[in-house]
Amino acid sequence: MTAEVRFADSAQLDLLRLHEHLVQRAAVVEDLSLADRAVDEIELACVAQLSRTPALFRRSGGSPTRRELVIPFGASGYVALYEVASTGLVLVLAVRHQLEEDYGE
Repeated sequence: MTAEVRFADSAQLDLLRLHEHLVQRAAVVEDLSLADRAVDEIELACVAQLSRTPALFRRSGGSPTRRELVIPFGASGYVALYEVASTGLVLVLAVRHQLEEDYGE
């Protein structure tokens, strides 16, 4: 059985923030496509991995239903915080770059 994966508004805002950060750092035109590719990879990894095996990834905090998915990209990557509901829904709550301190509040 596959789970439905949704992105919370907060996670969608995180994706926009990460995209904008990469666009601002672009030194050449080719770097602009990197921002699109990063967001696409994050979304693809979340849907592909979390729809099949949401309980496989590391726990986050004290909750057994809140977990983190590490998404490699380039020299580092991203981390998606998500919640697994008893209904089978997986809700991506936040996304951050691995080098960021913590998820945005």
